Amino acid sequence: MAKNVLAIIPARGGSKRIPRKNVKKFCGRPLISYAIAQALASPIISRVIVDTDSPEVARVAKRYGAEVPWLRLPELATDTAQGVDAILHTLKRLKADEQYVPTHVMILQTTSPLREDKDITACWGLMEKTDATTVLTVCPTHPRLYHLSPKSDLILVNGSEDQSTNIQAWPVGFILNGCFVYIIKTPALLKEKRVITKKTKAVVCPKWRSVDLDTPEDWVLAEFLFQHKREIASRLKRWSK
Repeated sequence: MAKNVLAIIPARGGSKRIPRKNVKKFCGRPLISYAIAQALASPIISRVIVDTDSPEVARVAKRYGAEVPWLRLPELATDTAQGVDAILHTLKRLKADEQYVPTHVMILQTTSPLREDKDITACWGLMEKTDATTVLTVCPTHPRLYHLSPKSDLILVNGSEDQSTNIQAWPVGFILNGCFVYIIKTPALLKEKRVITKKTKAVVCPKWRSVDLDTPEDWVLAEFLFQHKREIASRLKRWSK
């Protein structure tokens, strides 16, 4: 079966920490426009849909070339709603309305403006070469993971304080980086009803490009990194020689 990759760009309108986040100007353009442009330009992607509950976001998304066939249902746009439920609803409605069933779903977050085309290509390559039903992106983090209790007690949750404090003695730690990219085989998504399926593999992305826009601090940092990304990449390349 020939591949048919549906890119879904989730873009709720109710961001509280960064009001109107998805249409706010990021380095001169609405934030959502970067994900749309990247999806439309990718030879891997067959179709681009923005999933939003906001008429304003829908207008901007259409202006930049994405499809917005309907607005997300209110019950799927609350702070407690699960993102996968909105994705499943989109697939269900596309099948009912158009008899359209993609072979893969790619989720591109608007909040990862430092994502590059090569991240999408790397994820697709891993999907093609392995038995993965999900491929996503991660970035390195410190291997020792701590939580704070309600009383501010510091608790090491993935090891023991008796273990070495030498970072090289611990397995490398990773976190989801916002995620730049998720690619899921549609049958697995429909069966397991989750994005991180049983056969999930990961592509590692640089930490400096893995800023996830969740707070004003993230936004300011990401704009600085975006404006200087060529210089940063060049200096890091020289550093590695």
